[in-house]
Amino acid sequence: MSRSIWLGAAVVLIATWMLTGLVRRLALSHGVMDIPNERSSHTTATPRGGGLAMVVVSSIAFAVLALTGAMSVSLAVALLAGGGAVATIGFLDDRRPLPARLRLAVHIAAAVWAVAWLGGLPAIRVGDAVYSLGWSGAVLAVLGIVWSLNLFNFMDGIDGIAGTEAAFVSGAAALLGMSAAHVGISPAAALFCAAACGFLLWNWPPARIFMGDVGSGYLGFVIAVLAMAAMADDPAALWVWLILGGVFFVDATVTLVRRTLRGDRVYEAHRSHAYQWLARRWGQHLQVTLAVLTVNVLWLLPAAWLASRYPGRALWAVLAAYLPLIILVLAAGAGKAEQAVSRK
Repeated sequence: MSRSIWLGAAVVLIATWMLTGLVRRLALSHGVMDIPNERSSHTTATPRGGGLAMVVVSSIAFAVLALTGAMSVSLAVALLAGGGAVATIGFLDDRRPLPARLRLAVHIAAAVWAVAWLGGLPAIRVGDAVYSLGWSGAVLAVLGIVWSLNLFNFMDGIDGIAGTEAAFVSGAAALLGMSAAHVGISPAAALFCAAACGFLLWNWPPARIFMGDVGSGYLGFVIAVLAMAAMADDPAALWVWLILGGVFFVDATVTLVRRTLRGDRVYEAHRSHAYQWLARRWGQHLQVTLAVLTVNVLWLLPAAWLASRYPGRALWAVLAAYLPLIILVLAAGAGKAEQAVSRK
């Protein structure tokens, strides 16, 4: 990674750390607090909205990359406008809950905007063949972006977990991209990783501020759009990004499927993700966040490297990486009926 990107990452990390501290002071002075209730995974009133710092600093970083030619203008427009819309609706929802239909409409519009600016879903490599899905690929891309930004919202339930996941996925993707000579979106991913790390200095267990919907939805949106953009340079990149985000994708998807099959109202808040069961079982957030990070580094990162090194077998790498995760989240209780446990 070039010296300028390392320097930029340091600046972004420090700027996000400082701005998060400012947001925290403003939240405390204006009473913008997350008050624990029977559905919460925390027990102490905590300032929220810290994700705004990541949004502001990341947006500035993306704009600078575009102006210096380190990132395409089309990708920058997709991230700045689409991500801004997702962050704005999340910020408003943090202040006063908005109708689910309104939030979903904004999410879909942001996804359509991003896909349009990126020219649709790039070709996908499956084995030794490369397929272009045309308009159906664009539809799948929109659905994928909407799912990604919502699953980050679902998975942002304990201290440090969403920020850690975003930092790992984007940082690992940047390093893998650089090592594979597909520089592409690596500078943007590296700076985004730095922003997540800057926020984590405040959000690491025990958290002193929460990111809120303004941050969680934005993280999922940016990661999905960067993954899609990476496919323009490497048709197998989608599989690499899916592996890196495996913990969140598997936990959220397995939980959703089990709750749907049971007839639960899937749009209602709950506490039945695997990580939430583990947090209650272990009695603290730190162990769960560290467990997720350990799985990411020791299992998913090597699998993603293999997928990038042998793109013809990338899909098989996804299946091999996901199977143990599915078993683990089921064993942890993903999607299990809460029964006496209060719903989130």
